[in-house]
Amino acid sequence: MKSERTRNTFRAFRNRNYALFFAGQSVSQIGTWMQRTAVTWVIYSLTHSAFMLGLAVFAQQFPSFLLSLHGGVVSDRYSRHKILLVTQTASMLQAVLLAILILTNHYVVWQILTLSVILGIINAFDVPARQPMVHEMVSDKEDLPNALALNSGMVNIARLVGPALSGLVLQAFGAGICFSLNALSFIAVITSLLLMKLPPFNPPAVKKKIVHELAEGLQYLRQTPGISTIILLLTILSLFVFPYDTIVPVFAKVIFKGNAATYGYISSFMGFGAILGSLFFASLKKGTNLRVVILLSTCILGIGLIIFSRIGYFALAMPFAVLIGFGSLMPMTASITTIQMEAATHMRGRVMSYMAMSFFGMLPLGSLLIGGISQRITAPLTMLGQGIMALVITAVFSKILLKKVEQNKPVETTVKQKTIET
Repeated sequence: MKSERTRNTFRAFRNRNYALFFAGQSVSQIGTWMQRTAVTWVIYSLTHSAFMLGLAVFAQQFPSFLLSLHGGVVSDRYSRHKILLVTQTASMLQAVLLAILILTNHYVVWQILTLSVILGIINAFDVPARQPMVHEMVSDKEDLPNALALNSGMVNIARLVGPALSGLVLQAFGAGICFSLNALSFIAVITSLLLMKLPPFNPPAVKKKIVHELAEGLQYLRQTPGISTIILLLTILSLFVFPYDTIVPVFAKVIFKGNAATYGYISSFMGFGAILGSLFFASLKKGTNLRVVILLSTCILGIGLIIFSRIGYFALAMPFAVLIGFGSLMPMTASITTIQMEAATHMRGRVMSYMAMSFFGMLPLGSLLIGGISQRITAPLTMLGQGIMALVITAVFSKILLKKVEQNKPVETTVKQKTIET
C-alpha cells in the first residue's frame, strides 16, 4: 500500500522528457536561490534599508510585468523548447556578469540593480514558455497535475538548500562565489534540454499582430470567470501578502541579531515548509477541489505570518517559518495547475502570460510598498498586517471561488472560429 502511494506521488517520472527536465532544473534552481539570497543580502549590507530591498525585487520583476504578455505570444508562436534554450543561456550569462562584477570588487548598488533588470527581461519570456512546456514533456495527460506539483516541490527543495548553502558560502567565501556557482548550475538544465526528444514543432497556421493576439487572450479570460477569478486572487496576494520575504533580512539582522547565515536558515525553513506543501499537493487524490486548496493555504499563510511577526526568539520562530512556507506554496501551485488544466490549448501561453503579469506586476509593486511601510512602522508590524490581509482575502474570495463555474467549451470554439476568419 505504501509502495503504491509512493509510485502515485512520483508517477510523472515515467515521462522521460519530464524526468530529464526535472533533473536539470533541480540543480539550476539551487543556484538560482543561492543568487537570489546573495543579491538580497549584498544590497541590505550596503544600504541597511528595507526600502532598497523592495527596490531590488522591483528591479528584477517589474520588467517581467511589462514584457510577460509579449512573452506569452512568443510562447504560443514559436517552439517553447528553443525559447527555453535561449532564456536559460541568457540567464547563465547574466550570472557570469554578476559574478565578475562582485569578484573584481568594483561594484555599487545601481550596477546590481541593472543586472537584476536584465534578468527580469529574460524571465518575461522564460516563464510563459516553461510552464506550458510541461504539457509537451508529459505524454500521459493524467500525470500532468502530479508533474506540476513535483515541479513546485523541486523549486522548493532548491528553496530549502539554496539559501542555507548561500548563507554558508557568503560567510566563508563571499557573494562572488555564490554567483559563480549559479552560473555553473545552468549547465545542468541546458544539457537536459538538449537531451530531450520532443515531437516537431508545428507553428500556428495564422499569425496575427501581437495586439490582436493579446486582445484575444483578454477576451478569453473575460469569458472564462473560473480562470480570471483565480488570476485576480493571485494579483491581490502578490501585492499585499507574497512580498513578506522582502523584509525577512530585517528579521535576520535586526530582530534575531544574526548574519547572512541566519537569513539563509530562515529562508531554508520556509523552503522546508514549501517542500512539505509540494509533497502534500502531489499526493492529493484525483478530483480534489483545488479552489478549496487555494483558500485553505492562503489562510494557513496568514496565520503563519501573524505568529512569526510576534516572536523575537529565532528558534521559537522557525516552526512558523515552516508554516509560512507551507502556506505560500500552494496558492500559486494550485492556481497554475487549475489554469493549465482548464485553459484552451491554443490559449494556454497567453493565459499563463496574464497570470505571470499578475504575479510579476504586483509583486515588485508590493515589495516597494512593503519595504516602504516597514521602514516607517517596523518589519514585525508590517508582517502582522500582511497576515491579517491574507485572512481577509480568504474570507472575501471564499464565496466567489467555491461557486460552481461551468466549463464554457463554446468559448474555445468561438475564439478558434475568429482565428480562422481572420
